[in-house]
Amino acid sequence: MAAERGAAANTIAAYRCDLEGAEEIIGDLITAEAGQLGKLSGAWSELAPSSLARKCSALRQFYAFLQDEGLRKDDPSPALPRPRTRRPLPRLLSHGEVEKLFSRAADEAESGRPEGLRMLALVELLYGSGLRASELVSLPLNAVPRDAPFLHITGKGGQQRLVPVSTRAKAALALWLTARPNGSKYLFPSRGKTGHLTRVRLFQLLRELAERADIAPEKVSPHVLRHAFATHLLEGGADLRVLQTLLGHADIATTQIYTHVDAARLVELVNARHPLSTSPTKVRPALAAQRSGD
Repeated sequence: MAAERGAAANTIAAYRCDLEGAEEIIGDLITAEAGQLGKLSGAWSELAPSSLARKCSALRQFYAFLQDEGLRKDDPSPALPRPRTRRPLPRLLSHGEVEKLFSRAADEAESGRPEGLRMLALVELLYGSGLRASELVSLPLNAVPRDAPFLHITGKGGQQRLVPVSTRAKAALALWLTARPNGSKYLFPSRGKTGHLTRVRLFQLLRELAERADIAPEKVSPHVLRHAFATHLLEGGADLRVLQTLLGHADIATTQIYTHVDAARLVELVNARHPLSTSPTKVRPALAAQRSGD
């Protein structure tokens, strides 16, 4: 996966965990038979459908790899459970909740304390540029441009893209750079200054900020702000292909999950742009008389 697909380190770690977990239940995966794989249905019966689907996907790809490498002639993976999953709709923040979150972050940044300036820069980039948590925390210092209003992002699978930085985010970054401790190659260094802020710590910081802003903490996460970025852009008229590029989605089907939130705008678009929208409906006399009698 690392060499041929360029999979991210987090993806590889998740697959390793799934394979090791299955091996603890049924023994050696390389020699496992279909009957042994069938036992996983009972062992994983309490898992959420999405978790079960991910584990089964890891095993199917593992056995496909064994066949490609000539390590097995058969593929026992059809014995795995096949959960039916529906892609969950993204959790959303309203415009008002986003405004409350940013208002609180801006108020705390006014003190000039590094913690407040860092928090403001983090939320501005999450919502203003739609970055993934892993992309944000691992941003190298040299990814911040001096003149061009773009960030150079290395996303999933090592895919690179340019992401625009809003005027507000540039201002927040400029303030953070004046307070940022020296000695690290990362834009958001860890306390030890050798590594970068972790995704877990970013999650915690956002929840704490939400609580101080009188927003239910469970509603807020780095990915929720990424969802808000996408949803609010779509509401504003952004093209789905443009949104796909900004978010770094390999497949536009992933981006299409956001279209459900914009039903009202789509109805308005049809009413305004459809060629028959301005033509009065002509009801046949007999049908009109029948309706009036009803």
